[in-house]
Order: sequence, then structure tokens, then C-alpha cells
Amino acid sequence: MLTIRQLHAYYGKSHVLQGVDFEVGEGEIVALLGRNGSGRSTTAKAIMGLVDCHGEMHFKGQSLLKRKPFDIAHLGLGYVPENRDIFPKLTVHQNLLLGLKGDKPSGRWDFEDMYNLFPRLRERQHVEAGVLSGGEQQMLTLCRSLMGDPSLIIIDEPTEGLAPKIVALVGEFLQALRQRGVSVLLIEQKLTIAMNISDRALVMGHGHIVFDGTPAQLRENAAIRQEWLEV
Repeated sequence: MLTIRQLHAYYGKSHVLQGVDFEVGEGEIVALLGRNGSGRSTTAKAIMGLVDCHGEMHFKGQSLLKRKPFDIAHLGLGYVPENRDIFPKLTVHQNLLLGLKGDKPSGRWDFEDMYNLFPRLRERQHVEAGVLSGGEQQMLTLCRSLMGDPSLIIIDEPTEGLAPKIVALVGEFLQALRQRGVSVLLIEQKLTIAMNISDRALVMGHGHIVFDGTPAQLRENAAIRQEWLEV
């Protein structure tokens, strides 16, 4: 579904991505792991057309290079950034409306799905998003991306700073995506949730992929974990 080959990206003169290669298959959850500064978030931004890059990026056979972010979204790619980017003065329901690509839901998800996934959002649907807790805002941005009915969704650090109960809800959310056939590229610091949910694990170090295998293979590879993941 998503194929990345020899992807390079820069911030000014800083060469951040140095030949990234990986794939995400249909209905697959792939965890992209690594320390801060390894290039994981830059990879997500490059896929979504938010940073200058070169190499090969194909989604469902179509090149993503040089496309605008809104064009990439309309191809069926969703993106949940680390900073959430909710609209604070709009209500929960209005934020969800902004996720639609048309006037009304026409894909796998609708408002009732969102409120069933996270009942707290149903309770808060008429509240301005700016007064939500961090966990509620994370629920909202995850659901807003789903309202556009993506075939693949890139989720950057969804559990950062969240209480354990909310982390568990995010895990259930990811399982629901799998059940509906949505592919996921999950950028995550917490190894436990990533290893329990993902079909494959990628480890990034110094701007390229240093490991690509199953979670079981990563558990068995102490050298990779020690060099690229553990503090």
C-alpha cells in the first residue's frame, strides 16, 4: 500500500532522513520506533508533503512526491500529528465535521462510530475543544482523522503524556482500525503498546531504518534494542 525507497529529507543544511526504506501493507499496523531525533516524525511529515524531500514514495501505486498535503489526504492518507492541532474555539462535534472530505460521512466511519469508540467525546460533543483534557484532545484528533475515511493513517506519539487508562483506550482504538481494514503507521515511544499491537516493527536510527521485523524478532534482538532504543 505504502512504499518508501531511498527517502532523503533536510531541514536547511541538516540531512535528517538519509535513505529511508520501508513498506506498510494493506490492513497492517507497523510501529516506527526510535529515540527522539532519529527522524521518525520527519518521516511522517515527508509522507504528508510537509517537508522537502527526494526519493520514492508511492501510495496505492501513485507517487506522493511534490504533492500538496491536501492532495495526499484525498488519496486516502490520514495524519495525526504529535501536537494534535485541534481547533480550540470549535466544539468537539464541529472539529469532527472538519475531518469530512464531503458534506457528510460516506466511508467506514460516522459520528456514531466516533462516539462509540470514545464515549467521553459524546458527553463533551457540544463543549469547546480548547477546554478538553489532554487525553480528550487526543481522542478528538484521532477521530477527526478517521472521519475522512483514510485507507492508511499515520499516528505520531498518540500516548505521549496520557494516563494509563487513556493509553489503554488508544490501544483499543488501534485494534478497531485493524478490524475495519485500515493500515496504520504508528510512531510511538512506549515499546509495550507498540509491540503488543503492531504486526511489524521498524527501528530508526540516524535517519535510516536499522531494523525491520516482527515484534517477536525485536524482542529477541538485544543488540538492536540496546543500541537504538534503550536509554
